[in-house]
This record gives sequence, C-alpha cells and structure tokens, in this order.
Amino acid sequence: PPVRAGRFFVYGAHDKGKVPDDTVNLRIEAGAAFGTGHHGTTVGCLEAFEAVLQDQGAPARVLDVGTGTGVLAIAAARTGSSTVVGTDIDAPSVRISAENAEINGARATFVEDGDLSHSEVRGPAPYDLVFANILARPLIELAGPISGLLRPGGTAILSGLLRAQEDEVLAAWLPLGYTAERVIHHDAWSALRLRRA
Repeated sequence: PPVRAGRFFVYGAHDKGKVPDDTVNLRIEAGAAFGTGHHGTTVGCLEAFEAVLQDQGAPARVLDVGTGTGVLAIAAARTGSSTVVGTDIDAPSVRISAENAEINGARATFVEDGDLSHSEVRGPAPYDLVFANILARPLIELAGPISGLLRPGGTAILSGLLRAQEDEVLAAWLPLGYTAERVIHHDAWSALRLRRA
C-alpha cells in the first residue's frame, strides 16, 4: 500500500489513482533494492527530513549513503535540493535508483561506492545534509568518513539501526561534535537527526 510521511507520499504504479494533489508524490516500485517507504527506517528518515525542510528549507547539497531505491535522494531532489548524490555498494541498486529518479523527474547522480572515495561523491562536498539509512555497524564505521563530507552546522539523518543500538551509534557520532536534535521510533527501529557543530 502507499505510505504517507509528512509531505511525502510513496506509492507503486498500481496505486497511481490514489495519489493526493497536496503531497510530494514519489513512485517507487517494490523490487530488488531496499526502500519503498514501508520500512520504519525509511519512514523515519522521511519524517526527519520533513522537519529539516520545515526548520531550514531545502538543503542545497545532499548525499544519500546506501541509497537503495533512491527514495531519500529523490525526495531531496523533488523538494529543491540542487545537488543530490546517492551511493550504494550494490550495482543493481545504483541502476534502479537512477531509473527511479528518471521516473520521478528528479535530478540526482548515483554511483557504486562503499567507502565514500568516489570522485562524484567527493566533488560536491561539503554537503549540507547526509542521509545514511544502512545498518548500525556501517553507521559506526562510516562516522568519520561521513563527517569529512558534511559541512559544519550540517545535518546527518541516520537510520537502519534498532532502538537497542542507539547508544552504540551515538557513542561513535557525538564525540565527533554532533548533537542529537531528534530521535524517531517506528516499531523496533530508530532514526536519528544529528547536527554537526
């Protein structure tokens, strides 16, 4: 079924007739890549991003680490971010996310990259906002590399972690100069909105 998260409405082609007029509509098909909006982590990220849009407006430069279907990157591009880059370690996800961006009329670049070293990832840095909806262990391992790409005062929206893993993830990020601005829970899952000092 379609998913509503703030101003975002995520749907598949079979629900085209249910699309509201007053939402940012994102057509994402269920398939081989992660991120149709049904998982608590994706919904949490979209809700955290909604709050950023309300508080600060659209961030100019956005990086989406572990982009999956590209839904978060596409949401950023569709709401005014002028530079959007998505990365994934999975080649089919990179292809699917690019296809989804085209379907949704969103300008975004997607690259296969596991350590954030790709020239198309590093070129637009520093970013104003970074999504990382992956898993707790890579969130911890990539805390330093992601911080190196995020501008001072920028926002990191992290998910893919269980509530029970919040403290462990925050222990890796807070010493790097972040403050937790919001924690969102859906079922057993958490999404963290952090601000870099």
